[in-house]
Amino acid sequence: MKDILQELEERRGEARLGGGQKRIDSQHSKGKLTARERIDLLVDEGSFEEFDMFVAHRCTDFGMEDNRPYGDGVVTGWGTINGRQVYVFSQDFTVLGGSVSATHAMKICKIMDMAMQNGAPVIGINDSGGARIQEGVDSLAGYGEVFQRNIEASGVVPQISVITGPCAGGAVYSPAMTDFIFMVRDSSYMFVTGPDVVKTVTNEQVSAEELGGASTHTRKSSVADGAFENDVEAMAEVRRLVDFLPLNNRESVPVRPFFDEPDRAEPSLDTLVPANPNMPYDMKELITKVADEGDFYEIQEDFAKNIITGFIRLEGRTVGVVANQPMVLAGCLDIDSSRKAARFVRFCDCFEIPILTFVDVPGFLPGTKQEHDGVIKHGAKLLFAYGEATVPKVTVITRKAYGGAYVVMSSKHLRGDLNYAWPTSEVAVMGAKGATEILYRSELGDADKIAQRTADYEDRFANPFVAAERGFIDEVIQPRSTRKRVSRAFAALRNKKRKLPWKKHDNIPL
Repeated sequence: MKDILQELEERRGEARLGGGQKRIDSQHSKGKLTARERIDLLVDEGSFEEFDMFVAHRCTDFGMEDNRPYGDGVVTGWGTINGRQVYVFSQDFTVLGGSVSATHAMKICKIMDMAMQNGAPVIGINDSGGARIQEGVDSLAGYGEVFQRNIEASGVVPQISVITGPCAGGAVYSPAMTDFIFMVRDSSYMFVTGPDVVKTVTNEQVSAEELGGASTHTRKSSVADGAFENDVEAMAEVRRLVDFLPLNNRESVPVRPFFDEPDRAEPSLDTLVPANPNMPYDMKELITKVADEGDFYEIQEDFAKNIITGFIRLEGRTVGVVANQPMVLAGCLDIDSSRKAARFVRFCDCFEIPILTFVDVPGFLPGTKQEHDGVIKHGAKLLFAYGEATVPKVTVITRKAYGGAYVVMSSKHLRGDLNYAWPTSEVAVMGAKGATEILYRSELGDADKIAQRTADYEDRFANPFVAAERGFIDEVIQPRSTRKRVSRAFAALRNKKRKLPWKKHDNIPL
C-alpha cells in the first residue's frame, strides 16, 4: 500500500510541475504566473478540487507519443470565491505552450457541462499558443465543442474570461462569447490573425500589442471589459466581480451585509447639476453617492466613455447601472455607447439583475460617419435591450432627456417601472434653441423676438412637469433623496413578474 501511495504522490508532483521547473522559471521571468498559481489566487485558500490531473493526449503523429505530459496543458476543477462555488479552467503555457488538443478541450468541456448542471459560474484563464498543430482537425473539433458549450451556457451561468497570455486564431472566439473578458497589460493579446499574417496579406507593419493588446481591446475594439497591471490584480478583480453576480439564471442576486443607511440624504447632490445647461458634471459622483458605501464596479471604463456601465449595491443587493456621462460628448448616445450599454443591459436581464438608469442625454450624436456606420441599427440595439428587459427598471432623469434618446434610455414607454426626475430635468423633443428656430423660422431675422420665444419655450417645456402631467414621470424628486427613493423603488419591485409573448428567441438588430 505504501508503494502505491508513494507512486500517487510522485505522479501528482510530476503533474503539478507541468512542463518542468525550467519552463516555470521562464514563465516567471516574463512577469507571468503559472496556471496553478493563478487558480490559487482566484479561489478561496484550500477550496480547489482538481479534476483530470492525469489526463494525457492521444496523439501519435510527429513523435508526440514520446511527449505525453500529465494534464495536457490545462488545469480544471472547482473551488469557491468567498464561499460561493465557481468552476475554473486555467491553461498551462509551460505544457506544450498551452496548445489545445482534443483531450485539452475535453477537459474544458467537462468543466463547463458540470457548471451548467450545477448552476455555478465558469471562469476561464487563457494562456495558450492556440491549436495543437500536430493534432490537426482533432484540435479544431475540440475548439468547436468548447464553442458549443459557450453558446449553451450563455444566459444560464455567468462566464468570465481572463486573458493572461496569447490568445490567437480560433481560440479568441470562446472568450468572445463569454460575458466578461479581462486582459493583463503588456503580457496578453488577442487577435484572429497575427502580425506576421497581417504583414503578408495587407503589408501593414504592426506589433502584437498594437494589433491586439489590452489597450487596443479596452479602448478601441471593446472586445475586453477591463485591463489590469498583472496576474495578481486580475485575479483579485475577478473575485470582486463574482461577488456581484448571481450563481446562475435561477438564483437571485447575492445579498451581503451593508453598513449604509438606505435613506441617507446627500445634500451635495442638490448642486450637482450646474445652472448653465451647457456645463458638464461628473455622473460618477452621483453613482458613488447613491451606492452602498460608495462601491462601484465599472465595466468597460475605457471604451465609449460617454456612457457608464457597472454594478453597485443597494441595501446589500446587486444593481446594474447605466448612466450618460455629460463629461464626454455631452452625454450623447452614439454607435459605441449604444452597443456597450445594450450588451450590459442584456447581461443584467439574463441574470435577473435590476437596472438603474441615470439620464442626461441631449440626443444621438449627429454626423455622416455615425449615419454611414449604422447608428440607426446600433441605437436600436439599446432600445431593443431596454424594451425586452423584464427585470426591475428604475430611471432617474437628472437634466436633459431629449428626443428619441429620451425614449431609448429606459423611459416609461419601454416599460420602465419607476421613472423619477430631478427638478433640473428637461423632458422635450429637443432643446429650446433648436425648437424655436424650427417653430418660428419666419422670425429668425428678429433676434429679440427669437430670444423671447426661446425663453417662453424654456418656461413651458424645459422642466419635468409636462411629462409628469402625462404620467410619463412618476415623481419629481429632490436630488438629495435619490438614494432613498431608488432603494425603496427596488425594494417595492423585488417580487416583480413580467413575461413577454412566447417566442423561440428574438431577432435583435445585430
